[in-house]
Amino acid sequence: MERNTYIDNVAVDKAMDTYLDELSIKGEMEEVPVHDSLGRITWEAVYAKVSSPAYNASAMDGIAVTSKGTEGANESNPLTLMEGSDFKYVNTGNPINEPYDAVIMIEDVLQQDEGKVQILRPAYPYQHVRQIGEDIVATEMILPSRHRIRPMDIGALISGGIEKIGIYKSPRIGIIPTGSEIVENISQVREGTIIDSNSHVFKGLVESLGGIPRRYPPMEDDYEKLKQLLLDAVEENDMVIINAGSAAGTKDFTVNLIQDLGKVVVHGVAMKPGKPTILGIIKGKPVMGIPGYPVSAFMVFDVFAKPLILKFQGDQGEIYDTTEATLSRRMVSSLKNKEMVRVTLGMVKDKLVATPLSGGAGVSMSLVKADGIGIIPRNVEGYEAGDRITVELLKPISSIRDKLLSIGSHDIAMDVIADMMKLASSHVGSMGGILSLRRDECHLAPIHLLDMETGEYNISYVKKYFPGRRMALIKGIQRNQGFIVQKGNPSDIKDCRDLIREDVVFANRQRGAGTRVLLDYNLKKENLKPEEIRGYQREFTTHMAVAAAVKNNTATTGLGVYSAAKAMDLDFIPLANEDYDFLVHGDSLEMEKIKEFIHLIKSEEFQTRVRQLGGYGFEETGKIIWIG
Repeated sequence: MERNTYIDNVAVDKAMDTYLDELSIKGEMEEVPVHDSLGRITWEAVYAKVSSPAYNASAMDGIAVTSKGTEGANESNPLTLMEGSDFKYVNTGNPINEPYDAVIMIEDVLQQDEGKVQILRPAYPYQHVRQIGEDIVATEMILPSRHRIRPMDIGALISGGIEKIGIYKSPRIGIIPTGSEIVENISQVREGTIIDSNSHVFKGLVESLGGIPRRYPPMEDDYEKLKQLLLDAVEENDMVIINAGSAAGTKDFTVNLIQDLGKVVVHGVAMKPGKPTILGIIKGKPVMGIPGYPVSAFMVFDVFAKPLILKFQGDQGEIYDTTEATLSRRMVSSLKNKEMVRVTLGMVKDKLVATPLSGGAGVSMSLVKADGIGIIPRNVEGYEAGDRITVELLKPISSIRDKLLSIGSHDIAMDVIADMMKLASSHVGSMGGILSLRRDECHLAPIHLLDMETGEYNISYVKKYFPGRRMALIKGIQRNQGFIVQKGNPSDIKDCRDLIREDVVFANRQRGAGTRVLLDYNLKKENLKPEEIRGYQREFTTHMAVAAAVKNNTATTGLGVYSAAKAMDLDFIPLANEDYDFLVHGDSLEMEKIKEFIHLIKSEEFQTRVRQLGGYGFEETGKIIWIG
């Protein structure tokens, strides 16, 4: 099989418009009971068959009266009414029939002898009476066409006498995972195999959009078998998604299969991640080739598959809202692609702040942690920190507003905090956190910066970057930093001098990280040059990523915290104890979210959970140190 090449690098909007022009998606109608219509789209306008209420009804518990018969009543001259001739007792919802035309609330009635009451003020016509059609009038429109039915809509439909409703039929979406390396179950995972997860994500997305997914078992890279499966899937579904096999490899069959059985409209879009997207048509039905990397797969589904699934159901709208946010750090982009960047979001002083998440197209956890997708249009080189960016929300804005926004150094303890309170935590290193806090782009910055001259942690940096400002350092946790090594330390790593050995490959932290500062401090003490260390330029953004590199034998060692080594069942060579603290603006201590944070880190539950991770101390946790 020859290697494929991309047809083009088509702009996203143009690719979608071209695809829709080639397709004819009109949808089909089906009838369902109103009780089962939640989330579905109305096929046509729905009109009430009956009025609601269908009779004049009491809106209160009290007495039904003739308004004219109550004239003249006042506090100095109470009016006495006789049950049966002047009034009758009613409850909320009871019919109000002639001769009665008003209701007086029971609390405004003075009970007298049996069968007699007094009133102190007159009633006006139809006082406290729900008149026929007050809510819904027979023949009026309850819902327009192409309306997504909500719970309150179901109530109105039932009140209007509607038992069944015409809706757009849910489209059937076939999902085919491909690749000889793809396996179905965890028990099948071996070296060189990957468990299928994307198709389950697609299945959930289709269901959330109102479609009916049909997921097929993973298919090996066999052209004829794939061809037959694709033919069957086209017959059985309204639309087919083929996952993986859309790129330019020798076993990426998707484009040839679609070309063989139908038509390829677009192969290759100006979008990152997601460039090798295929938009095709077989027997008049959309067939889409989506890349295999998890983030690429989600992005392409969101941009191309989602609108088609909604269109089958008559819905032209978006499932996510968009907003604008201020970037907390620089985002670089290529001019030739529209880029979709995962971001966390938080509200700081009435400003919505977006922080890009690290990770490539294969990092599915970045989607789990993301609050939104930042959009960098094609032909834009990127944005600087402080610029405004359009963000497609993945979570309700209300949940984002309630979060404490932390930007700075990484520690596993931050995951414990996030489990105990609403916290959005982005890991950009201690210096990145200080700069974000200085720009008012976070509430709190976790830092552990060693002063190379004094050996003191954090305080000198706060004085340097916040001159003349009243800052508060919330003492956090003491933790052990050292060399993470394989079980048994087979390379016999003892100290920094071992890092310049030819047989040692180092996993480093990113510039600005406190761990990187600690490393450079110790290299300087030992008169060692960074360029002598193999892997010094290779950067990781978290302690767990460093530990994973050692675990997977892509690095001999890396500097990190003991808890990361323990979590990955690795050994640990201690280097230094350090202070991992939390920096805030002085006036932020009055914020309820900061008060909750301080109470949390001082709590027995938090300290017990973190202590179980290994390598932590809590000598001054929660203490406030004022600086400036």
